[in-house]
Amino acid sequence: MRFRPCIDLHEGLVKQIVGSTLRDGQPPETNFTSARSAADYARMFRNDGFDGGHVIMIGPGNDAAAESALRAFPGGLQIGGGIRPENAAHWLECGAAAVIATSFLFDAGAFSWNRLRALEAEVGADRLVVDLSCAPRGAGYRVMADRWQTETDLTVDAASLGSLAPHCSEFLIHAVEVEGRRSGPDPALIELLAAAPRPTTYAGGIRDLADIESLGARSGGTLDFTVGSALDLFGGDGVRYAELSRYRRAR
Repeated sequence: MRFRPCIDLHEGLVKQIVGSTLRDGQPPETNFTSARSAADYARMFRNDGFDGGHVIMIGPGNDAAAESALRAFPGGLQIGGGIRPENAAHWLECGAAAVIATSFLFDAGAFSWNRLRALEAEVGADRLVVDLSCAPRGAGYRVMADRWQTETDLTVDAASLGSLAPHCSEFLIHAVEVEGRRSGPDPALIELLAAAPRPTTYAGGIRDLADIESLGARSGGTLDFTVGSALDLFGGDGVRYAELSRYRRAR
């Protein structure tokens, strides 16, 4: 279990946003906007040995900030947000360790194996992370696409994780309904993901170190994690960045 840092970009700035409030044509609810650049954060994570994190571009206007972060920490960060076969190689050339596939994998809400294979052919499974950020629906979890506005036909379960695993190196999964709310992580989702057949990073709802310890206990230490709005780097008061070094070790 290890801490994976995040750099969320919106309109070129590092922000912490309540994910469920993302809507086309209206500003999202924002917990924090940083005066520091994306590259500043990337250099900090590089100097402190926190590799394996991700840069997420939320909407347009983030390319320059994302490129600067990747160049500040070459090989240390993954990149997501608008990734397609046509631009994936560019982001790897900028220094990304891997690209993160999200909405491109869906066509009008339907999962597309052809799109996954096209992206895999472009970058290789070893440099492809599949984002399965999801929300509870009925007795299970459905992947949400298009900045979490579209409910897709893909259910996150043992079968889907197993079928996708040969085509990627990792999974990144945000618990959409608690992301940015500092209301506690989703215990049922954590337990579901504990047996994922690829390294998996969980994000969403973490408030404090007790939540991190609970995540470790519920997952048997198999899940990595990220902390957003609760982290002091992003204006929070529940988790201190300096305290996360104990989770630096890889699984």
